[in-house]
Amino acid sequence: MKILLIEDDRDTASYIMQALDEVGHVTHHAADGDTGYAMASSMDYEVMIIDRMLPRRDGLSIIESLRAEGNTTPALILSALGEVDDRVTGLRAGGDDYLAKPYAFSELLARVEVLARRTAPAEAATSYQVGELRLDRLSHGVKRGDNDIVLQPREFRLLEYLMRHAGQVVTRTMLLENVWDYHFDPQTNVIDVHMSRLRAKIDRGQAKPLLHTVRGAGYMIRE
Repeated sequence: MKILLIEDDRDTASYIMQALDEVGHVTHHAADGDTGYAMASSMDYEVMIIDRMLPRRDGLSIIESLRAEGNTTPALILSALGEVDDRVTGLRAGGDDYLAKPYAFSELLARVEVLARRTAPAEAATSYQVGELRLDRLSHGVKRGDNDIVLQPREFRLLEYLMRHAGQVVTRTMLLENVWDYHFDPQTNVIDVHMSRLRAKIDRGQAKPLLHTVRGAGYMIRE
């Protein structure tokens, strides 16, 4: 999931971003209202997490402006103001949910996932299968035949993207943009390392490999 976090407290932002990354989400961060509004206006996100009190431009103003422009990206408001009137004001400004500080990350994550499900296309696949390899997005489970395969969050996202494009060549650029969210090539071997680990978990000991390198082009998963 691609998430925009607009939060001016550096420690809070770092904590939320690290925690979201650990469960496989990509988070962009803005430390003030003007920057956050510009990012929300120019890029597509599945969910926005917006602190109410921000420098330069407050969170409710950001949401009101986005809604006036037709931007319907779900917004979770974070605020130290937790009275009923405060929550009502936030929701009426266009927020989709309101979470008062202090909060547990598990609750924040649950609310973010609920907001994402509300706007997910009805036809979005929840599972993929290539040969005897099956991936379930809801349970984050992967099996090849009867064997469970344990993947790290980034490995899971990588496999999910490959399986979503089964039978097609997936380029390094596509992977960098959609799995790592890089819009440039950092000139590292991060893709090669993860592909090697994924291949070891998926294909090692199997008669028919599913992960293939397409020389000079990229990668493909197919029977």
